[in-house]
Amino acid sequence: MNNHDEAAGVRPLTLTWVNRHLEAGERVVGAQALHGGITADMRRLTIGTRDGDTRHLVLRTFVNMEHAEDWLNREAGALTLLTGTGVPAPGLVAVDPTAAQCEYPSLLMTHLAGRTVLDDEGLETRVPRLARQLVAIHAVRPAVRPREYVALTTADTVVTPKGADAAAWAAAIDVIRKPAPPYEGRFLHRDFQPGNVLFDVEPSRPASARITGVVDWAGVSWGPADLDVAHCSTNLALLHGPAWGLRFAEAYEEAGGVLAATASERLYWQVRDGLACSEEVRLVSRPWREAGRTELTTRAVEERLDAYVTAVMDALG
Repeated sequence: MNNHDEAAGVRPLTLTWVNRHLEAGERVVGAQALHGGITADMRRLTIGTRDGDTRHLVLRTFVNMEHAEDWLNREAGALTLLTGTGVPAPGLVAVDPTAAQCEYPSLLMTHLAGRTVLDDEGLETRVPRLARQLVAIHAVRPAVRPREYVALTTADTVVTPKGADAAAWAAAIDVIRKPAPPYEGRFLHRDFQPGNVLFDVEPSRPASARITGVVDWAGVSWGPADLDVAHCSTNLALLHGPAWGLRFAEAYEEAGGVLAATASERLYWQVRDGLACSEEVRLVSRPWREAGRTELTTRAVEERLDAYVTAVMDALG
């Protein structure tokens, strides 16, 4: 079996590029597709070492080249910045953001132990740990700030789910017609949610879940802590039910995080993220089903999103 066959799915130029960044005497001996990514292909590469052992790296490839250069540069910068901070992020090995050497824009990074956990079981333990991890990310003080956050959703792009509470959604859409409230900037992950956090879990002890890594730093930005909290809240609400979305903001504050001072300011960010998700329900729910949450059909997720937006309006509106 030749080297290319063993690294199934890794294209020839990319394989050559990866090999250039290995230690002397190492070679790629296997590749396994990783599920869960929406914007890029992810592969875990098995590297044969000189002493006959193996280690792993992760290859991130953007087949759709739009935004790839920006995202890869931001991720490479974030991984470099986070080295030594205590935030468990992968280490950068190499990056080719313009596909100068690979078939497609690519990034090679270290492999972190652990796996994503999307089950309901053990959630009461994981939520406070997610909150503490996000507080630690927001405590990072970079010498050079990443770019200011970008929010693409507008009042006109929101997709109100079929059968939704029309009055609640109309009121929520009105909230984001207003200008964004003032905020104190923080270092943001921008896609912090259970699908991007790795846990070390003993199958017999779900409550033992310990965070081993935070991945997918392509959206790293500067903006309000509320924005990251709102994003994780929306994802928890869709995965586990609206009450967990509301619970996360409380857990973040219990962990020492600081949110916007007034209910109306908090409402703006919480609602903004929920409404942004309305445009991507189909895209967001697919990786969850692939990961085993087959009951999370597009329709089921739309219904949870409606319940969550309504709950946020009731709680903060």
